[in-house]
Amino acid sequence: MPIKFRTALLSDIPQIQVVRHLVKENTLSNPALVTDNDVAYYITEKGRGWVCEANGHLVGFSIVDLQENSIWALFVAPDFAAQGIGKKLHQLMVDWYFEQTQDTVYLGTAPNTRAERFYTMQGWTQVGNYANGEVKFAMTYEAWTTGVG
Repeated sequence: MPIKFRTALLSDIPQIQVVRHLVKENTLSNPALVTDNDVAYYITEKGRGWVCEANGHLVGFSIVDLQENSIWALFVAPDFAAQGIGKKLHQLMVDWYFEQTQDTVYLGTAPNTRAERFYTMQGWTQVGNYANGEVKFAMTYEAWTTGVG
């Protein structure tokens, strides 16, 4: 099956929303909280996004917020998990981020999840917790570019 990675386009937003709602962890309590306009704003003004296509269908995406120095989203459809798609989307996103700035980037994810384990394996450092209970992770420019966390 041909797999393709590329920069996200506004025309990808409907499929981005489908993937976002397929996930089993980190689900939205109210899917209406993340609108198409929100996604458009993040991929065109606040930062950039990437998608993965398999057989012409979007199966994963990542979005980084350059203005707030944060990872906004990284999701892979459950049927495509554990195939290296998340890792590649992560690499594209963080490489681009650190090509733009050397500021530390942050993200939050629910504790005791596959996402928490994934980010730990990618070299992120846990630096605390957000008020909502999510684990707060950080990645420095030095850690990313040298591989030393």
